Amino acid sequence: MDKLFNKDALSYHALGRPGKIEVVPTKPYATQRDLSMAYTPGVADPCLAINKNLDDVYKYTAKGNLVAVISNGTAVLGLGDIGPEAGKPVMEGKGLLFKVFADIDVFDIEVNEKDPLKFIEVVKAIAPTFGGINLEDIKAPECFMIEEELKKALPIPVMHDDQHGTAIITSAGLLNALEINGKKIENIKIVVNGAGAAASSCTKLYIKLGAKPENILMFDSKGFLHKKRHDMNETKLKFASDLPDMTLTEALNGADMFLGLSVGGVVKKEMLLKMNDQPIVFALANPVPEISYTDAMSTRDDIIMATGRSDFPNQINNVLGFPFIFRGALDVRASEINDEMKLAASHALAQLAKEPVPEEVNIAFNVNNLKFGRDYIIPKPTDPRLITRVAPAVARAAMETGVARKPMINWEAYNDELQKRLKIGNPLIRQIKTRAKHNPQRVILADAEDYKMLKAAEIVLNEGLAEPILMGNAVVIKNLIRENDLELDNVEIIDPRSHSQNGKRKQFAEALFKKRQRKGLTFNAAKSLMMHRNYFAPMMLETGFADAMVSGLTRNYPDTIRPALQVIGKSEGSNIVSGMYIINTKDGPVFFADCTVNKTPTPMELVEITLQTCKAVREFKITPRVALVSFSSFGSSDGDVPRKQREAVQFLHKNYPDLIVDGEIQANAALNPALLAETFAFSKLMGGAANTLIFPNLESANIAYKLMQELGKFEVIGPVLNGLKEAVQVLQMGSSVSEIVNMITIAVLDAQSRKEQTYKDGR
Repeated sequence: MDKLFNKDALSYHALGRPGKIEVVPTKPYATQRDLSMAYTPGVADPCLAINKNLDDVYKYTAKGNLVAVISNGTAVLGLGDIGPEAGKPVMEGKGLLFKVFADIDVFDIEVNEKDPLKFIEVVKAIAPTFGGINLEDIKAPECFMIEEELKKALPIPVMHDDQHGTAIITSAGLLNALEINGKKIENIKIVVNGAGAAASSCTKLYIKLGAKPENILMFDSKGFLHKKRHDMNETKLKFASDLPDMTLTEALNGADMFLGLSVGGVVKKEMLLKMNDQPIVFALANPVPEISYTDAMSTRDDIIMATGRSDFPNQINNVLGFPFIFRGALDVRASEINDEMKLAASHALAQLAKEPVPEEVNIAFNVNNLKFGRDYIIPKPTDPRLITRVAPAVARAAMETGVARKPMINWEAYNDELQKRLKIGNPLIRQIKTRAKHNPQRVILADAEDYKMLKAAEIVLNEGLAEPILMGNAVVIKNLIRENDLELDNVEIIDPRSHSQNGKRKQFAEALFKKRQRKGLTFNAAKSLMMHRNYFAPMMLETGFADAMVSGLTRNYPDTIRPALQVIGKSEGSNIVSGMYIINTKDGPVFFADCTVNKTPTPMELVEITLQTCKAVREFKITPRVALVSFSSFGSSDGDVPRKQREAVQFLHKNYPDLIVDGEIQANAALNPALLAETFAFSKLMGGAANTLIFPNLESANIAYKLMQELGKFEVIGPVLNGLKEAVQVLQMGSSVSEIVNMITIAVLDAQSRKEQTYKDGR
């Protein structure tokens, strides 16, 4: 799939607005007065204030939350010296991570200068713009001098993440690994393979933690660093050993820890066997580790292992560190990021891994309960607590070491502020995709004669989200696959009209006739219907040949859902089927229902729509807070709509007293806790905003979600069908590839949930 991934990576960066980041205004700009305040003449006042007091630049500009990601492109990822322009996508990506994980704004700066002294002068000259500087992808040994000189010269935090990020994360892992195996850091023998920026910084930080320099053996691409070698730079000389020359195999004899920051495959199974009991192995070469996780674990069962890969336990990922380290440093206006701040981050990460894991992390990684131990020595990158643990630890260390110029006073308020910053990402999408990957299901794609459906199939197959089954004319599908160079060669294709499906068509027709013979369907009509993919596909679900289906890309919604209702029918206990949209806002997902099926539901149908939607919301591990919305709030206006919303709520209050639900209520009051508290303090919604809106009719619901999608520019997932007996999801005509991928993922989760429920019921 490398070819596919490469192609998709180019499309990801090029389609729509090129690149990955943009600048967004944070102040009003709609009126002439707004513009006058933003620029001339209003801008003169903050300029004059800053001129009198330079510290006011933090008060009147974005400097305090702005980091420069600066590179000259001399050591880009594993690509080497590819230049500043070619390195720009990496710097933009780093900016995206800063924003998503810590709400830090970034300008990426690519400098066309290899001379370290000139590079330093460039960075010093532009530094007044920024509250911090993240040096990135600068080759060793120049990176050491560049960072050191900039730290001396600038009164803001400067950190070369390639050096220190890995050091901070592995130090946390090392602390916990030593707690598990009971060894003391001052006694362990450490072998380091790799002598670049990351390896040097890791080694320095391990020494700060208590490791003895004489117990550390380091190798570069030419071999063992020993003092008789004459080809080493100043940095390598600091780690040169008094011992005679040796091989990596010899060094690992009796070693307690191996740290690999080099190339894949250099450590063999037999070399692991020479290490001491309960060895610590951090094989961090990517994508191929120095020894594979599988080989290492099959060689020794007492090993504590970490890699740089997300598909194995204990991933060493720099995103666990740099966003939160800069967050803490910026928030106390630190003048630098010192060793104490780095160690504080390491200890915070180590401690976090020993605490009970939030359920959303367990769900994301499809485990019952992650617990501190050999397979969990470092937190997961999706852990929402990272920002509230690492950033304050760094801020405290800055204060304790005297480099904080704006000391924190109210730590509780700071914690609340950090939690609010978490709402800028999209954890729901990450959660559902991670859950799907752990147990992909067989999903029929009933519109496979369309390129977008095939492209979505390629993506879900490549990402391991689902096992697609392509349905349609096999010749057309194969031609589209070939013409568009899609990686779908081994995916099953089913053509309901082909002779090869005669047996299934007859079997399915008999089953459908038996189900609907008293509802006007003849056997010949049933046979004819089985030539159509939207009847054939549901019968595959009904008979267990597949787990889920997605359709509707090329046909209108009613014509797609009708066959599913006739073939599969409603789930047990359901009188209706309803449709729900997921609106991904910056404050978290909001669920809208019913946006697609029931035109003018009765009060009791509104009750069932509410209950079906709440059940679906809980599948995402979210507690529903439900508002039955109207143009009226609690009797302020009369009419058929408020009355039926009111009647549905009365029934829900009486029969489902534990459900957080209220109405009839206007949407702004339901979504604004302050407004609700001011005007309707008696409401059951008190304590937070509604996250589930039940609309009185299809008209209002459909208008509402489409306005959110177009004017709010929110990502919208749906419609998610609730109330069917099997996992069937129907697309809107013309859905984009990403929308199709999301709906396939939802269908996988739906199928997973049904299987889990069947297992529970059977047990």
